[in-house]
Amino acid sequence: MKTSNTKKIILASILSAAAFYSCTNLDEEVYSEVLASNYQPTEKDLPAIVAPVYSSLRGLMLGWQGYFDLQEESADAIVTPVRPNGWDDGGTYRRMHQHTWTSLQWQPENAWQSSFRSITTANRVLSQIADGEIPLTTGRQEIEAELKAVRALAYYLLLDNHGNVPIVTDFKDVNLPKQSTRKEVYDFVVKELIDAMPYLSENATTTYGQLNKWGAKALLAKIYLNAQVYTGTPQWEKAIEQADEVIKSGKYVLDANYSDIFTWTNFNSKEIIFAIPYDEIYGTGNQIHMKTLDPLSRSVYPMNAGPWGGNCAVPQFIDSYDTADSRLTDTWIMGEQKSAATGAVVITYSKLVPGIEKTASADGYRIGKYKIKPNATGSLDNDFPLLRYADVLMIKAEALLRTGKADDAAVIVTEVRKRAFKNNPAKAIVTGADLAKGSSYNYGYQAADGSITERQGGEDIKFGRFFDELGWEFAAEAHRRQDMIRFGVYETKKWFNHRPQTSQRALFPIPQNELDKNTNLKQNPGY
Repeated sequence: MKTSNTKKIILASILSAAAFYSCTNLDEEVYSEVLASNYQPTEKDLPAIVAPVYSSLRGLMLGWQGYFDLQEESADAIVTPVRPNGWDDGGTYRRMHQHTWTSLQWQPENAWQSSFRSITTANRVLSQIADGEIPLTTGRQEIEAELKAVRALAYYLLLDNHGNVPIVTDFKDVNLPKQSTRKEVYDFVVKELIDAMPYLSENATTTYGQLNKWGAKALLAKIYLNAQVYTGTPQWEKAIEQADEVIKSGKYVLDANYSDIFTWTNFNSKEIIFAIPYDEIYGTGNQIHMKTLDPLSRSVYPMNAGPWGGNCAVPQFIDSYDTADSRLTDTWIMGEQKSAATGAVVITYSKLVPGIEKTASADGYRIGKYKIKPNATGSLDNDFPLLRYADVLMIKAEALLRTGKADDAAVIVTEVRKRAFKNNPAKAIVTGADLAKGSSYNYGYQAADGSITERQGGEDIKFGRFFDELGWEFAAEAHRRQDMIRFGVYETKKWFNHRPQTSQRALFPIPQNELDKNTNLKQNPGY
């Protein structure tokens, strides 16, 4: 079991490593030489060596317009409408929702920059090890494998978002990098993870916040799950193989309570395979509560910061839930919100969001999945679970479903659903025939009164019921865009104030700033 001390050690390693690497950036060559000659890392120092790469993931995942925002703002579960206190920001959120972004927009560009920042950090540390600036005498192969695995994770996010990106592995190469195809990036990421696995730790208790062997396998399973999107060739059996190895390891289980995965003590979770650690002081950046809660909610928890009142749930997504599903209330903040001090109602969140152009402060249910501890600051203590055991189970279930083993898939889905239907166990049970049905999402364009015009429905979505299960289990976890693309929904359906665009939107554009700097790059199709 993980402990709070484990998390403190991780964050302390990040801080100490940051101090070390800032010293090596000094211009005084003499100081650098003295530091390198005196620095003889032992086994206990190894986490500090890889820590800068992990710390870079905080901004990449939950930073402003990071991977989380791109996955959720462009999808059908979360939207950021214009509020009385702002949230237009030059139309960036409308463009994300309506898929009208351009190569000049800062939203996709920020995720690109953050991904390459993590890659450059990994390349720098690998270069310092190779040059002897970090004079490893033991554990070098293991550290290099871990660094390459985390670099592969960053490249996976680029593979998913932008597709055709440069592959850069040499920190000292000053030449303009050549663009790789999406298939080449896919092959690179897969190979890097497979090559690293024999040297990654199999220990699940002392590697919290690090990418161990099981995290790499879970990540590879997810990549294989999306292989048909990335390369045109499905890899369902390979996804099952990697998922099975994680399952058979016995290292992880489903937490008894869904909410335990997302609370401020979720470093104790037995379900999380790989998390990005956050802390309100030493590892800031988890601002999900600030982006979603209305300022009046400050008195509800209470908080030592005033939220900004931005994003909320798309009403059509909320309507897709079974009301007996506890994930509905575990994920979304709904209805009356009362002051912790007086018990008086300070705001009442309504489901209806009239439109993206203009809303009231209380319109829309808010993200409540990441539980807010009393006196929370502007940065939550909650770690972000990028890979968890339910992911692995559902990856296997989907691959089974797509290879004609629907009943076997249903057994797994039922297992995942059980904790969400503790008060009504019969509803947890699904069959293979159920999973083959269409989606319950009422796709279509929403009018200001909440009625659905231009209705499309979800009945025609192949395996739509399974697609729904992914939505309910992984809402607000940076999954939705990827899942919508895989199920053929992202570029074909209408939701809220979104209509499909004629140009291709399953890939974000190469940022115009990058095209201007590097003549080797060509824009993605449709831009």
